[in-house]
Amino acid sequence: MPRPTKQKPERGDARTRLLEAARDIIREKGFTATTVDDLCKAAGVTKGAYFHHFNSKDALGVAAANFWTETTSDLFAAAPYHRLGDPLERLLAYIDFRKSLIEGDLSAFTCLVGTMTQEAFASHPSIRDACAESILSHAASLEPDINAALKVYGIRTAWTAESLARHIQAVIQGSFIIAKATDDPAQARSSLDHLRRYIELLFTTETEKEPAQ
Repeated sequence: MPRPTKQKPERGDARTRLLEAARDIIREKGFTATTVDDLCKAAGVTKGAYFHHFNSKDALGVAAANFWTETTSDLFAAAPYHRLGDPLERLLAYIDFRKSLIEGDLSAFTCLVGTMTQEAFASHPSIRDACAESILSHAASLEPDINAALKVYGIRTAWTAESLARHIQAVIQGSFIIAKATDDPAQARSSLDHLRRYIELLFTTETEKEPAQ
């Protein structure tokens, strides 16, 4: 995922710098614990600049979720798994790509919108909705490959591409929670290994299964 910014505070415009600061600090401290002072100091801007762009903390949260969507969409659009010809291989390579991002500090690879959702789902509905749009739109980007794989492998099932795409995101977000709870990124990587095996099993056809004993 997007890593904490290491550039000097004078980079970019004030709004972008504040959003970069929000991306980094909220993943490290959480939305509630992140203060305007924290954001202004990290962004190298005044409080006046902050309130020029965001009239409330909720507005900052919504904008941060949208900024996360924009920047991560670019990251995934350029990812190498898109170049594979087989749709199931693309889906499995997507999981591998997500696993490859799990490295370094917890705050460097965990999901901003997942973090904010856990805090804001009841108390900040506008932030919750922006986070939901981010997570679900990313899930929807997997649906074409899932549908294509169902056709290629002749799989008939009661579940839908949408439900599997959302389940994949539920596992990934859950893996981040386990990593945080244990302070161990390896726990998240292990969860994604299980997810990969699960998807492989879903697309195993009857003719490929071992005969009953």
